[in-house]
Order: sequence, then structure tokens, then C-alpha cells
Amino acid sequence: MTAEPGTMRVSAAPSLVSQLTWWVLVFPVAMIVALAAHNMFLLNYTHVLSGVLWTGADLFLGFILGPVMRRLDPLQRKAVISYLVPRTLLYFPILALTAGTAGWFLSVWQNLLVPGNPLRPWVFVALAIIFILTVQGMGILLPNNLRIYRELHRPEPNIERISRLNRTNLALSGIQGVFQVLIILVMAHFAVH
Repeated sequence: MTAEPGTMRVSAAPSLVSQLTWWVLVFPVAMIVALAAHNMFLLNYTHVLSGVLWTGADLFLGFILGPVMRRLDPLQRKAVISYLVPRTLLYFPILALTAGTAGWFLSVWQNLLVPGNPLRPWVFVALAIIFILTVQGMGILLPNNLRIYRELHRPEPNIERISRLNRTNLALSGIQGVFQVLIILVMAHFAVH
């Protein structure tokens, strides 16, 4: 359809489904294949790569994008959020669940949960950190992102509500970043023992 001279062409917003990061589904598929084949290398690779992508994105959002977003005016912030939110809705939960699940199976396969194993307490520290990250991510960040997405697609979005929800998410992203650094320390401990 062509626009008449002097009129502005308005394009329809892409659907949420078309904006999701579908490629991230490769990770749980690889994990399932590794579990079915009892392939330690593939399971470890899936655990490490999904963990790195999850942790890296969390740290980037919390410590780099967060401060940038605070300095943007509301309309600029809305533009960034409307592009970013749909791309994280599938990305973060899939990577988090894959990294945690693969890590659990690795600890079982390597007998790290056997009483007397010197690494057993470290597994429980990792589980506690993963629990905190998962509760914050699935219980607060994901629902807030869905609220933001819905608000952005209303005829007249409430910019203040979007900003408030996003401030909460940015603060939690910082907290998530701290816990991500802690989980890296725990994983580094596993790597040298």
C-alpha cells in the first residue's frame, strides 16, 4: 500500500512471537540429547555455554545498559524497552533453566552430591544462588517484562508505569549481576578441583 503525498505511513508493530529469540531453544534440545546419550562433554558444553550467555547478558543489562537507561528521556527509554523486552522474554528463562538443569545433572553424574565429597557444599551454594536468580527472574523480572510489553502496545501507553516497572527490573538486574558474579566464583572453584 502506498501513502498519499503529505501523509505518514504507519507500519504495524511486529507480533510478539516474531520477536522472540527462537534460536535459544537449541540449548534445551542439546541438553536433552546429552542426557539421552549420557554424553558428559555435550552436557557440560551446554551447561557452560548457556550459563555464559545468561550471565553475560545479565551483567550487561545490570551494569552497562542500566546506567544508560537511567539517563535516557522517557520516549528514548520506551523505544529501547519496546525493542529489548520481546527479545528477552524467551532468552532469559530458557538459558537459566537449561544452565541450572544441566548443572544439576552434571553434579549427579560426577557424584558431587555424595556425602563426604568435598565439593558437595559448593553444589548447595550453587543451588542456593540459582534458586535466588530463578525466583527473581521468573517471579519478578519475567512478569514485569510481560506487563511492560502489554503496556507498550496499548493505544496510549502509561509511560510512568513502564518507567516504574523498568526501574524495578533494572535494580533487580543489578542484584542479578551480583549473584551472577558469585555463581562464576563457585563455578571457578569447581573448575580447579
